[in-house]
Amino acid sequence: MTKAAAGAGPSWFQRFLLPGFAFKAVIIGGGYATGRELAEFFLPSGPWGGLAGMILAMLIWSVVAAATFLFARMTGARDYRSFFEALLGRGWAVFEIAYILFIVLILAVFGAAAGAIAQAALGLPPIIGTLALMAGIATFAGYGNTAVEQLFKYVSFLLYGVYALFLVLALSGFGERIATGFALPAVSDGWALGGITYAGYNIIGAVVILPVLRHMTSDRDAIVAGLIAGPLAMIPAIIFFVCMIAFYPQIGAEVLPSDYLLTQLGNPIFHLLFQLMIFAALLESGTGAVHAVNERVAKAWHIRRGAVLGNGWRLTIAIALLVMCMLLADRFGLVTLIAKGYRALAYIFLAVYVLPLMTLGVFRLWRRGNPAPEVL
Repeated sequence: MTKAAAGAGPSWFQRFLLPGFAFKAVIIGGGYATGRELAEFFLPSGPWGGLAGMILAMLIWSVVAAATFLFARMTGARDYRSFFEALLGRGWAVFEIAYILFIVLILAVFGAAAGAIAQAALGLPPIIGTLALMAGIATFAGYGNTAVEQLFKYVSFLLYGVYALFLVLALSGFGERIATGFALPAVSDGWALGGITYAGYNIIGAVVILPVLRHMTSDRDAIVAGLIAGPLAMIPAIIFFVCMIAFYPQIGAEVLPSDYLLTQLGNPIFHLLFQLMIFAALLESGTGAVHAVNERVAKAWHIRRGAVLGNGWRLTIAIALLVMCMLLADRFGLVTLIAKGYRALAYIFLAVYVLPLMTLGVFRLWRRGNPAPEVL
């Protein structure tokens, strides 16, 4: 093989880091980026208990992601339908129904969040922010895998950079308060339940981002990428949580902990930059969810018609899905209806994804590596 040919293969970034960036992209959304989810799941266990819960969730993500990537590689699955057909047989339909309901809910929430950002940061009508997010998601999802992967890459650089700068500003602005917060006597009960619940609530991201696994060249790639995915997704959350402790416990009652902390920093330029980062996080999360649907449709399209799903069809599907979720779902009360059953959806994902994967899936992976002896 020539050097040119060898250089044309997947890069180490595509093999090892891209899956973790994509996983982070799907789960960060509005609740993680604004700190609301962190206040909900981890702050009740106190500073040290909250950190313990986050580390536990991170480890669960890494283990399940590694198993997911390995099973997907073994079965050749590059979309969620193929993955669950291999894992559950005809039971794959249960996951798809739950996933569609999940998408309706999160895209509607993302649209509302983008509208709130446009209004708060720029003084624009909320519909402008919602339409801008829709246009961004449709554009990236419409151009397929390469565009989506570039989005994950560059938004990740922005996100990690903003969180790193946030930590520096927070330490210089109220670092002593952070140290005081960690020294406070606080109940740490419930940290394990909080970590397990939060991990289960978000682990769906590992199967949503299967299209980016196309660059992997070996089982080692799958294992390393899966183990890295947990830290890549959780490090920004840990940074934010540490900064939140400066105003523990009162910050737990704030609807938007990010706005509260940014107001305390008193830096309008960074406040605007952080709002931009949240919008970018909504963009990559929404794009990841819609792209997973496009890839599922593309597989069915190829099987039935023997053709590749074109960018025009990808764009059409993305726009139809976004209009249904962001503009119509809330008006017809679907968001409220689905939100009431959100925990039920989380339990369904655990029942049809995590439990079968970590039992039947892992057993099949073990059998593949340890074939039964031939009968003479």
